[in-house]
Amino acid sequence: MSKKGVISKALLLAVLLLVLASGLALPSCQTARSVPRGWSGVSVIDEALFLGSMEGKLVAIDGSTQQRLWPDVPFEQKQSGGFGCAQGTQAVAIYGTPAVTFELVYLTGYNGKAYAVNMETGALRWVYPREDELDPIVGGPAVLGDRVYFGSSNGKLYALDAATGDKLWEFESGDKIWGTPAVNGQTLYIGSFDKKLYALNVADGSLKWQFETEGAIVATPLVYDGAVYFGSFDRHLYALNEADGSLRWKYQADNWFWSRPLANDGIIYAGSVDGKVHALKTESGEVVAVFDLESPISASPVLAGGDVIVAAETGQVYSLSINPRQKKSLVNLEDEIYAPLATSDGVIYIHSADDVLYAVDARSGATLWSLELESE
Repeated sequence: MSKKGVISKALLLAVLLLVLASGLALPSCQTARSVPRGWSGVSVIDEALFLGSMEGKLVAIDGSTQQRLWPDVPFEQKQSGGFGCAQGTQAVAIYGTPAVTFELVYLTGYNGKAYAVNMETGALRWVYPREDELDPIVGGPAVLGDRVYFGSSNGKLYALDAATGDKLWEFESGDKIWGTPAVNGQTLYIGSFDKKLYALNVADGSLKWQFETEGAIVATPLVYDGAVYFGSFDRHLYALNEADGSLRWKYQADNWFWSRPLANDGIIYAGSVDGKVHALKTESGEVVAVFDLESPISASPVLAGGDVIVAAETGQVYSLSINPRQKKSLVNLEDEIYAPLATSDGVIYIHSADDVLYAVDARSGATLWSLELESE
């Protein structure tokens, strides 16, 4: 791809960030197809796949048959009149990936609400808040044990009872929270637009430590082998000691880190909007390899068969390896990719910007099947 193409993708993301940050709505009664309406990834449990569609619906699919497990569950919000539009409802943008247990599916929406849906039937179990709504929610939920956690653009991190949706506690940062929390043991990690990464006690939300960068943090942190890794809009990837938040090292790229990094065999792989995957030693931050995908990287990578699978925004999917150093083109879906990748049993699941779900063989790159999620 030309440099012009790379710049155009980065510009699209910057425009989207501006729209989301300002809370602006497009001045039209119809959804503009040129702007992504969400980028929910896929959650996999056994052979069941769960994701949010571009129509603002929770979709449950049997991965072996590609049939719906139950009718799509729509989420809507009231739409005020304006620009010649009648009052009514509109679909809710779903940016976060659902979190799934063996009983419930948890989902957050840009309408400022969190939902729990029965995994077997699709019936709504609870919604929070029950009345009114929070500021828009961009990140997805995280579930551990009997609690579910998520952040809001109001700058707060919420902990709810996973079974009832009752609020247990909240923590307030200094600015918007767009990321998905990472929970490890008794500690939750979340970044904020106030440029800080917070480590919170999962029991009561009390602050354990905080670390300040020079840019907003929207990437989901990765906890690996005693360290917390995360990217910032200051173009740096950080490695902090998990115990006290002290800095191990930081590494600078040519643009933002948006996606969650991936670690394997002492190497961390971090995709950047600069179009490159940066492979670094987890202990020192020393560069092992830089893979140029020639297109911004928004989707979080996955590990399949010992190889790192990563997607460029243009729809090109690669398999990366260090020994030997190799960038292998798996498949070109010719469909823009922003959502995090998912994998199970050697299959890569990809939700594209055109609301198509792809299943790709991680070894051969063959497209096993594809499914258009939008209603006809």
